[in-house]
Amino acid sequence: MYLASAPKFFNAYGGRAFENETAWRDEAFRGGALWLPPGIGPDEEELGQVVNSTVAETKQSQLFAALEEFGSDHPRQPHWFLPLIAVDPICQGRGIGAALMKHAVARCDETGAHAYLESSNPRNISLYERHGFRAIGEVRSGDCPVFTPMRREPGA
Repeated sequence: MYLASAPKFFNAYGGRAFENETAWRDEAFRGGALWLPPGIGPDEEELGQVVNSTVAETKQSQLFAALEEFGSDHPRQPHWFLPLIAVDPICQGRGIGAALMKHAVARCDETGAHAYLESSNPRNISLYERHGFRAIGEVRSGDCPVFTPMRREPGA
């Protein structure tokens, strides 16, 4: 079920990066990041449909509660949002994720924009911190993984 539903979820959550030309990858396609520019958010209607059609009904309220909390953690000012970053597991630890972050935060700094992300992997927090992000709490909802929302000030 995951292999069939994950692409739909990722498209709803971060797919607008493609139409805004803010989906970046390394040259060898070993990693990529979907960044949503200021004023652009996930496709909430599509996201709701994906959750309703792929997540067990007993788990939906937990996931929707987490998504709602994410929404309240976003900066109020215009900001860049990182819904997804990934590096091929056999290529991790080679600086690919750092390069993808460096590219995006440089754009944030050039425009004086804030940035926001939700880390689902505690091992990645130090990567984000090296690029100026700071944890603002944790999101826990039932059986969902623990997420760490993080914000970055321009020029951090």
